[in-house]
Amino acid sequence: MRQAAFDSEGSHIRWTDVPGAEPARVYLHGLGSMSAVYHAHIAARSELAGRRGLFIDLPGHGTSDRPQDFGYTLDDHAHAVAVALDTAGVTGAELIAHSMGGSVAIVLAHRRPDLVSRLVLTEANLDAFPPSSAASSAIAAYDEEEFVEKGHARVLGAIGPLWAATMRLTDPRALHRSAVGLCQGSSPVMRTLLEELPVDRVFLQGERSGEIAGRQSLEAAGVRVVTVPGAGHNVMFDNPDAFVAAIAATA
Repeated sequence: MRQAAFDSEGSHIRWTDVPGAEPARVYLHGLGSMSAVYHAHIAARSELAGRRGLFIDLPGHGTSDRPQDFGYTLDDHAHAVAVALDTAGVTGAELIAHSMGGSVAIVLAHRRPDLVSRLVLTEANLDAFPPSSAASSAIAAYDEEEFVEKGHARVLGAIGPLWAATMRLTDPRALHRSAVGLCQGSSPVMRTLLEELPVDRVFLQGERSGEIAGRQSLEAAGVRVVTVPGAGHNVMFDNPDAFVAAIAATA
């Protein structure tokens, strides 16, 4: 495991770095998750073997530190990931990013284009103010102190054992602030940034999740949108073969 200080208090973001050929593949997880849990089984596939891989846990999540004075906005997360990549000597990476991690990856690619050569996004949040049915909106609907004291336990009891297994390792305050930051989005909003990015971009949408909003506009901007059969939000678990194929494919 490696680490780098990402704020003035010396808080550390941590990642596992698997050696291999460059450019590296950098894996980013979603809200309340961990990178290795969601992506290690994918990176180990023979189709993807031989490449360097970094499994980064965002601040407040997994093995990374949980500073109480950190904002946990998309910009804050993107900054911390940039610090990790700079420390690891990574440039021109392929970012394999899920859900909120996809939003972070888009912001990172916009802010630090030297760090990113390709995006493979799995059901990334592209718009601010998601529907109330979204997990981020349900968490953000709480007052922060109410969520820390009561809401966190309620959410853990409602989301099912698999997601709860990683979410219970996420600091409640970091989880709430991350959800609020995700709902607020970036400026310009993530969808606009994604459409304007000059790198190869792939967007994976699970068939069971329904049609992605604004698909025609994304495709017109050069984003390759792939609907993955038999998959919901967690495409890497529901249809790993299609997930691996999308990563292995080139523009």
